[in-house]
Amino acid sequence: MPGILWRRLREEGDCTKIDTVGNVLPVIDLSRPRAAGKLREACEFGGFFYAAGHGVSSELLDETRRAARAFFALPLAAKLELHFERAGKQRGYVPLRAESTDPDAMGDEKEALDFTYPVPPEGVTDPVAHRMCGENLWPETLPELRDTIELYLDAMIGLGRAIFGCIAEGLELPGNYFHDKTDRPIAQLRLLHYPPRHLVDARYPGIGAHCDYECFTILDPGEVGGLQIQREGEWVDVASVPGTFVVNLGEMLARWTNDRYRATVHRVLNRTGLERYSVPFFFGTNYDTRIECLPTCCGPERPARYPPILAGDYLAKRLNEIYGSLPGAGTL
Repeated sequence: MPGILWRRLREEGDCTKIDTVGNVLPVIDLSRPRAAGKLREACEFGGFFYAAGHGVSSELLDETRRAARAFFALPLAAKLELHFERAGKQRGYVPLRAESTDPDAMGDEKEALDFTYPVPPEGVTDPVAHRMCGENLWPETLPELRDTIELYLDAMIGLGRAIFGCIAEGLELPGNYFHDKTDRPIAQLRLLHYPPRHLVDARYPGIGAHCDYECFTILDPGEVGGLQIQREGEWVDVASVPGTFVVNLGEMLARWTNDRYRATVHRVLNRTGLERYSVPFFFGTNYDTRIECLPTCCGPERPARYPPILAGDYLAKRLNEIYGSLPGAGTL
């Protein structure tokens, strides 16, 4: 089935090669009428695809890339003024090796500047909610960065909701099924910088092997390679395709779809000797959304595999593994 799927998509002009041995990621044009069906096929097979026809302007993308370069070019002392510990750990500056995405590695060879969607959940008193939704930190020396990031964050929220609309259609759910579940979403935008490395110590990857935690990630991969996905036990390079984002599914959506949709392991190794910049946007649901098997993803022959859990509790547990616990954090 996978081979037939990719051959058909390639013949229809909806795929592009990403390496020299014939592996592919599908290109899904979100503006086309058949986008939902093609997205469903991609999600069921590999959980990674290129998103074209997304409606985000190239000018905004360029401005966001320039903002990332400007911030990471600041002196370390200026960046540390926005240290993530000042804002509950999900916003602000993350220094080199402060994270270890793969617990078997020593630390990620990257630095980051994080922003969350500032609209807090309604009626939620859980102390970990502040970790996921709150006021962002902004560098005083780059006042223009705020306008750019807020525009980009709004664009990603809109695109994330549009992708959820395609997901709903592909799963034979009402088109607005996810609307009330994503009007105050847990969402995080990251600016990432990977220093130039020619040789990579396996203990210090750019980002270690992992699956994302939220529903899906919308990535501007930049122009320098390094992203790899795991396929049949091997690592496959993912190239940048002009005019597209790389979208990958996260654990929450896999759980929600009863593993009908897949979250694929991936990592970043920057062996190019060049500086690598990328901008991932992690999109979840509202904090209090109940994640339980969707009605079209289970039945007598496919019973629900996971107990229901609130989205906030699930993400709190996963984030604690990276950032350390906060009092009252959710548990699985």
